[in-house]
Amino acid sequence: MTALILSNPETASITDEQFYQLCVANRDLRLERTAKGDLIIMPPTGGGTGKRNSEINLDLGLWNRQTQLGVVFDSSTCFKLPKGATFSPDASWIPLAKWEALSAEQQEKFPPICPDFLIELRSASDSLKPLQEKMQEYIDNGCQLGWLINPQNHQVEIYRQGQEKQILDNPASLSGEEVLPGFVLNLALIW
Repeated sequence: MTALILSNPETASITDEQFYQLCVANRDLRLERTAKGDLIIMPPTGGGTGKRNSEINLDLGLWNRQTQLGVVFDSSTCFKLPKGATFSPDASWIPLAKWEALSAEQQEKFPPICPDFLIELRSASDSLKPLQEKMQEYIDNGCQLGWLINPQNHQVEIYRQGQEKQILDNPASLSGEEVLPGFVLNLALIW
């Protein structure tokens, strides 16, 4: 099952607050919204994807707990991106100073910020092209480093600010580079 996209004038005209309330009223659904207002209803993931995503978030969270450089978020967090989309990456990170610059209300709702680092993990129900488009949208909104991990093909697409994407075949690990100094994700747990 793939994501269901509702594209019509009615979904495009709902306000940010109405979208937030729709998400609150439907907590069992995973909802996102494109910059042009299309509503995306995503299916739940299976056990394999849930396990992989948990491993990713655990490693990122442990690194962040040691470095205390920022704040880590799981896939249930929606971000209101500067150019209008509201997306939920599978794992993400924001530097502490950027997070603390947000008001308490902004932190509690859908933070109006693009993560500096994020990961999208392709599940069996995901089509690759929409994920690639989403990754490019993150970069266009200020993300510094993004990984699109594709367990089906044992590939990783690396997106960096101001650079062409890089595709790695069956890498053993990934480095957080300058964005996440010292962070290394062991992909043996993902493949």
